[in-house]
Amino acid sequence: MRVLVIEDEKRLAENVARSLRENTSSAVDIAFDGEEGLFLAESSPYDLIVLDLMLPKISGLDLLRKYRKNGHKTPVLVLSAREEKDSVVALLNAGADDYLAKPFDLGELLARAKALIRRGKGEHSPLITIEDLELDSVGRRVRRNGAHIVLTPMEYRVLEYLAHRPGAVVSKTELLEHLYDYNWEKFSNVIEVYISGLRRKIDEKSSVKLIRTFRGQGYSLQAEHSKERSRTPK
Repeated sequence: MRVLVIEDEKRLAENVARSLRENTSSAVDIAFDGEEGLFLAESSPYDLIVLDLMLPKISGLDLLRKYRKNGHKTPVLVLSAREEKDSVVALLNAGADDYLAKPFDLGELLARAKALIRRGKGEHSPLITIEDLELDSVGRRVRRNGAHIVLTPMEYRVLEYLAHRPGAVVSKTELLEHLYDYNWEKFSNVIEVYISGLRRKIDEKSSVKLIRTFRGQGYSLQAEHSKERSRTPK
């Protein structure tokens, strides 16, 4: 997952970003003003935006209005020092998906962030099931046919991203954009390494293979007997 935090209080922004990285396995970018925040939000794909209301250059409310006006659907969690009813109504009307009043508990922010990410992907339960494979997105635990599977943090992130799009073919570029922050480097074979590890840990002992490679297109999480046979997967 990839998250953008737009917050001008540097210490708070870094604390929020660190908590998101540690507890949601997300790549996190930070912008310290509304102008930079809007640029990043519109130029990169994100699974969630955490947006402060009081920002220099462009206010959070104006940023949100422009972002939604341009057709972007990414869930937005607003951080606001204002609790007045009119402010909350304005936020929701501008396209905010949820809000937290400052000061807030980081645990509550994490819970709301996870819920918004799941909702944005059409998942209302933290448990994702594909055939006999189960992913617990809260505990970040993986089981296949009831047996616990130990994954590295990056292997888990690749698997979770594919699991949110069962049956879809996801390109290598899309995976890189969602797994790494704005400063990511385009290592040529890093995704292939993660896919290889996942295939060994998840598919090696099972007669039904789930980790699939479509040459020249990308990767997919789907059973061998599912659709898309014409794409000649590896």
